[in-house]
Formats: sequence, C-alpha cells, structure tokens
Amino acid sequence: MSTNMDYFQLFQLPVSFQPDMVAVKKQFYALSRQYHPDFFTNHSPQEQEEALEQSALINKAYKTLSNKDTLIPYVLQLHQIMEPDEKYALPQDFLMEMMDLNEAAEFCNTDSDKAQLKATIQNLQNNLYATVEPLFTPVEGHFSEKALLQIKDYYFKQKYLEKVLDTIQ
Repeated sequence: MSTNMDYFQLFQLPVSFQPDMVAVKKQFYALSRQYHPDFFTNHSPQEQEEALEQSALINKAYKTLSNKDTLIPYVLQLHQIMEPDEKYALPQDFLMEMMDLNEAAEFCNTDSDKAQLKATIQNLQNNLYATVEPLFTPVEGHFSEKALLQIKDYYFKQKYLEKVLDTIQ
C-alpha cells in the first residue's frame, strides 16, 4: 500500500463528498485488522514501522472521510481546487452581512436575543446548503470545475457562519 494513494483509493471507494459510511467503516475495520501494529510484533523492525505508518494513515483517512468539515476540503484538494490552509477571499456582500451578524452578536444580552440570532444564522446555513446540495453528487462520475468552485465558496462561508455562531455565548 502506497502512502501517496488518496484516502478514497485506500478505502476502495469513489471520490465523493458523501461517501457510503457503511462501506467506509467496513474498509476501515478490514484495513485496521490487516495493518494493526500488534500483528507485526514478530516481524522485522522495518515491517513494524511500516505497519505503524499504515495504521496511522488508515486512522487519518477514516477521520477525514467521516467528517464533512475535513472531507470537503480534502476532496477539493484532490481536485486541485483548494490549497491546504488556503486563505479564501469571500465575496464583499457576504462579509458585510457577517459584519452585521457579528455586531448583533456583540449586543445580544438576553437568552431570547441569542436564540433569535442563532436561528437567523442557522437559517442562513440551511439556505446556503440548499444552494449547493445538488452539487455534492457527481454528474456521470465527475464534478465540474464550476460545481467544485461553488462547493469551495460554500465551505468557506459555512466556516465563517460557524465562527459567528461560536461567538454567541
């Protein structure tokens, strides 16, 4: 098994923003049994080290494929649409709206105000997701560059909205 292979190849799955979690878990457990370091205690030090590396790779792949917050950027990076730790320029109108939400969060004093602002943000999140939900399914097994760029924009907007939600205590 090559450490250069992507997580989808490792788990023998098609690249997807919505992988089959039953298949992900099944492959995770099969690979974990195959490469678990405990099964290599009587092998050479080099084989033990390789098993340890593979086990770590399998765990990292499982965590990535099981979490949309890590899966979306991972798929975008596979398609060379996003760079690791990329600083993305959000649209100006979105940033202005976020400034308004941040200001509203600063002045939330009552539980009712906080609940209302959280509901407003969650509604924004739901609307944002609704616009990209169809794009998460590949057309004829492929994602268009336009779809991937829209998903990237969604991802960064979603992360920003989550940060604003986190400020509301």
